[in-house]
Amino acid sequence: MKNLVKHELKPIYNKESKILILGTMPSVKSREVGFYYAHPKNRFWPLLELIFEESIENKEEFLLKHHIALWDVLKTCSIKGSSDASIKNAKPNNLANLLKESNIKAIFTTGHTAYQYYLKFFKDKINLPVFCMPSTSPANCKIKMSELIEKYLIIKEYL
Repeated sequence: MKNLVKHELKPIYNKESKILILGTMPSVKSREVGFYYAHPKNRFWPLLELIFEESIENKEEFLLKHHIALWDVLKTCSIKGSSDASIKNAKPNNLANLLKESNIKAIFTTGHTAYQYYLKFFKDKINLPVFCMPSTSPANCKIKMSELIEKYLIIKEYL
């Protein structure tokens, strides 16, 4: 398959994780760096800093401290660059172990594409509330940070 990308980042979670945030697939920059939301213009980490009113020194420790699990819906797909719109031949990650080994109460997708793939692969398999959140990607610049904060504050209700 042309442009086949395999998800190489490990999920971040522990037994105390209460919410799961799912993206679609790591961006080119995230794959290069080996960690989630690594593009300098992605607003994911600054958004969490604002919601929790603290700076993030160690991203993984921050997530676990706040009972947040982080992963992506897709295990492999054909993709051009980082464009979710170009995804084809998508195969899902196996969320079963993560859900068994944690205390997840709700799932939040970062963007409409992640939400659509979540529904396609997991709608009838996972019985948890799922919320489609706006993407924090620089490609979604039409939504202001203040709007992202307003939308993402719901995650605190499940923590």
